[in-house]
Amino acid sequence: MSRYLRFWLLALLLWLPQAQVQAAGSGELPVIVRAELPVEARETLRVIEQGGPYAYDRDGTVFKNYERVLPQQRRGYYREYTVKTPGARNRGARRIVCGKLPECYYSPDHYRTFKRIRE
Repeated sequence: MSRYLRFWLLALLLWLPQAQVQAAGSGELPVIVRAELPVEARETLRVIEQGGPYAYDRDGTVFKNYERVLPQQRRGYYREYTVKTPGARNRGARRIVCGKLPECYYSPDHYRTFKRIRE
């Protein structure tokens, strides 16, 4: 194996989030029921369902699914929303990403892992 190929394989392995590896093996993402979400995430879902107003300027922007953990869809299908993190001075790492409602996913770690939200 060439040195160049080894370099790119190693770079790819380091880049892939663990959730992507798990999702590829199982074909489905883990599930979290709404009641198990942090209270801030439940509040964010409520605001998404009513169409705003959102707490952060970036809320409602297109999520491009670069991590390829979520099911593949056309560009612009997914939108991202911030889940407030108590004590954080910025937006923090927690997000909800939604396609067509009620299809939403929770990420506690800035898109490294996702769980499908179910009622």
